[in-house]
Amino acid sequence: MNAQELLLQRQSTPKLIAPAPSESDLTFILNAGMRVPDHGALSPWLFTVVENQGLDKLSQIFEKAAIDQGNNDVKIKKSKNMPYRAPLIIIISTQYQFHEKVPKLEQAIAAGCAVHAMQMAAFSLGYGAMWRTGDFSYNTDVKQALAINTENDIVGFLYIGTAENKLPLKALKTFEHHVNYLENFPLS
Repeated sequence: MNAQELLLQRQSTPKLIAPAPSESDLTFILNAGMRVPDHGALSPWLFTVVENQGLDKLSQIFEKAAIDQGNNDVKIKKSKNMPYRAPLIIIISTQYQFHEKVPKLEQAIAAGCAVHAMQMAAFSLGYGAMWRTGDFSYNTDVKQALAINTENDIVGFLYIGTAENKLPLKALKTFEHHVNYLENFPLS
């Protein structure tokens, strides 16, 4: 797969099974996350790798959070099962740092770029991946259980594994209605 194919054919894969990325593939994926644009070279992110027994721990964290939120039994069970949607999850959170030229928003965007780069890296290796957020991304108890300072943000749960089914290639979205050309703007 060349770079053009990667950029135009990447898509999210919701149904993931074993095998998970090998150790060397995981290293490649994490290194891809470290190569993103990073104003001030702050590396304002943390990658928490969840696999094997870690999936059980994350299941317990999600279950407790769902119970504490007062959810019904169906939602609690769904929350408990969320980590088992893939054999590997990388949780990407911010690690905000004060910098007079790099506001928090730019640091959050950089962490988001890391998620995207890791998803692209997984896809380039033949794995499927799904970037998820949801209620638990914003849950203070979940952050604390994951040793993430509550002042920071979880920007994504990146689920990675082998695609359970081969998905048809989604149609390419057109860009025409999402682009303006400044030269066509009238001067005021």
